[in-house]
Amino acid sequence: MMAAAMVLSLDNLPSDPLLLILSFLDFRDLMSCSFVNRRLNELSGHNPLWKRHCLKYWPVTESEKTQKGQTWKDLFRWYYVDLGRYIDHYSTLKKAWDDLKAYLAQRCPRMIESLKEGAKEEELDAIEAQIGCKLPSDYRCSYRIHNGQKLVVPGLMGSMALSNHYRSEDLLDIETAAGGFQQRKGMRQCLPLTFCFHTGLSQYLALESTEGRTRSEIFYHCPDQMAQDPSAIDMFITGSSFTEWFTSYVHNVVTGEYPIIRDQIFRYVHDKQCVATTGDITVSVSTSFLPELSSVHPPHFFFTYRIRIEMSKSALPESACQLDSRYWKITNANGNVEEVRGPGVVGEFPVMTPGKVHEYASCTTFSTTSEYMEGHYTFHRLSKKEEVFDVRIPRFHMVCPTFRESVVRSNAVNNVSVAPFHDDNSSDTDEYDEGELRGMNMAAPAGRCPRHI
Repeated sequence: MMAAAMVLSLDNLPSDPLLLILSFLDFRDLMSCSFVNRRLNELSGHNPLWKRHCLKYWPVTESEKTQKGQTWKDLFRWYYVDLGRYIDHYSTLKKAWDDLKAYLAQRCPRMIESLKEGAKEEELDAIEAQIGCKLPSDYRCSYRIHNGQKLVVPGLMGSMALSNHYRSEDLLDIETAAGGFQQRKGMRQCLPLTFCFHTGLSQYLALESTEGRTRSEIFYHCPDQMAQDPSAIDMFITGSSFTEWFTSYVHNVVTGEYPIIRDQIFRYVHDKQCVATTGDITVSVSTSFLPELSSVHPPHFFFTYRIRIEMSKSALPESACQLDSRYWKITNANGNVEEVRGPGVVGEFPVMTPGKVHEYASCTTFSTTSEYMEGHYTFHRLSKKEEVFDVRIPRFHMVCPTFRESVVRSNAVNNVSVAPFHDDNSSDTDEYDEGELRGMNMAAPAGRCPRHI
């Protein structure tokens, strides 16, 4: 009698501890519990349990729930029916899109207006049938949220401007991307993600693991200029998957890593250590790699850098000064050092007064995979011209992004003799010499690519 009295049925257990246990289950297990018996079916429908899963997988707000007039469980089911195949990607990508739109709404409203509504599932299926390739799940998921953007300038995926070169990349909608799907040798099974009107530059998404590429990786294509075979395509890798590529870009935008300049996102990278203060003047540097002006064969890597010179607001009026000249020490990956001196910067001799900021952009090219620069500016006081002093420019590094050689070159390397390429000249900065790039002064963003690279 005592043993029989100690037997407890599930129906007799209190709800609170059972609900606590159920709260640790994933939505799949929670759904399975609903088929065990009537009691678990009743408890597994508890609204707070499904609220947690809705917030985790479909980031739904209270206002959206109220607007739809559904329970949290019904709301979860509604999203799952429509987007269940993307449950491993949706939350991450939806948050990235929401963060990007919230950040740009007050800074670049035209970009937000250019975004297209999400594509329908059947539209993505039709594209797969058209190109004969499956789209990665995370790519499809993002395009269910927003189907790229209208072809406008400036583009959502960042800009870069020099005095004679401009680039701005749009995020292509799926229909336009499918029209540029590549089947030619060297670029087989590659789908364009972005496009720039001014340069024709695109980033591509590999839909299959072929020709030395890995499925889902994203890259800028770069023809091998030393190969006779036009299918010899080198690649500058920009992402291992769509999710990694897009979320890292959004992170750089919303954290301010990529600055907003004239209503455009500029893809400059600023190392927080690249700041130096001399007296009342602070110099900071940010850099950016330009794949459209670079090549792997021959080795030619093009960087632009942006320098900000600022005089403290607390400086005394008599501290006002004018920049006279610059000095650069340039060291490449082989340890070769080049020293350069010249008047002014970008043809200017800026006057610095308390609180004033002067910014300019310039560029450099080099033949090794990395290089660093450092140096100083020479100023004189306006109130006492004989007082001359140097202001340190912090060391900043420029490292070529990961690249991969074409399989055509890899397969032919044992059979074809290629003359080695020699170029010990990194560029100087701030000077341009006819016939070779020795650095260019870049003041205003307009025009075309430089002729001599």
